[in-house]
Amino acid sequence: MTDIDYSCEGTVFDIQRYSIHDGPGLRTIVFLKGCPLRCRWCSNPESQNPEPELFFRASSCIKCGQCVPVCPTQALAPTNPGFVDRSKCIECGTCTTVCPTQALSMSGKKMSVTQVMQELRKDAIHYRRSGGGVTLSGGEPLFQHEFAKQLLMACHEQGWNTAMETTGYTTREIVRDVIPHVDHVLLDMKSIDPDTHVANTGVDNRIILENALCISSLTHTVVRIPVVPGVNDSIEAAEAVARFAKLMPGVDTVHLLPYHTYGENKYSLLGRSYPMGDTPNMKPETVTPLVEAIQSFGLTCVVGG
Repeated sequence: MTDIDYSCEGTVFDIQRYSIHDGPGLRTIVFLKGCPLRCRWCSNPESQNPEPELFFRASSCIKCGQCVPVCPTQALAPTNPGFVDRSKCIECGTCTTVCPTQALSMSGKKMSVTQVMQELRKDAIHYRRSGGGVTLSGGEPLFQHEFAKQLLMACHEQGWNTAMETTGYTTREIVRDVIPHVDHVLLDMKSIDPDTHVANTGVDNRIILENALCISSLTHTVVRIPVVPGVNDSIEAAEAVARFAKLMPGVDTVHLLPYHTYGENKYSLLGRSYPMGDTPNMKPETVTPLVEAIQSFGLTCVVGG
């Protein structure tokens, strides 16, 4: 058995407990920073940059000014419309140590496998009782592939079920190195059409499709489609994914995740504009025709999950 490197470090931006989605049973989700995709609808923009980032919550700022003199690059100014000059900010987090209201906070911190496992052990009883476990999400967990592998191995050593949400955008070597330690993969498939994929995520989907076949041959895999208005909400787009899913070994289930704006506020916290503008939330019933289209291929189709 391969020795586990408990000192291995990664950048984690959240640990979410008591999830009933993202794998079987009651789960704890570990969110890792860093993603090579730039999906226009991304609900976790703080997950894209692999390094810790500064959040500024204007509604919590009391304009006390304590943060201004401690900033080593003079990136903070009450006269700045966004308060933080992002071109000067080096994301050091010094300002957060003096902010009395947490209007300034950091998203993401370095954690070792040991430190993450200490948090996960708090929920171990729930894993045993519910058949649940630990899910790695992001970001793209395979972006931090060595940390992800060591953490997954540590979870398996405890007898915990493991799952991973992934875009599949990585090298074949990383897939073969990490995925054998994952019991369930939730694989995002945004679009089969390469032009649509590049226009809305910034990357070509050829690697993703090739890895999808490899991943599904290595472990239990569920295909997930984030359904986005004007991007992939047509019956033809759903049928294209279903047709490809039928080629994936062992895949019998597709999840549809209707577009939502729950992450829109995070863009303002990072001083960024929301790429989807005023696109409204999709109502679950609007994807019913897509469900029926996917089911016609003999696949189980679930909204949410």
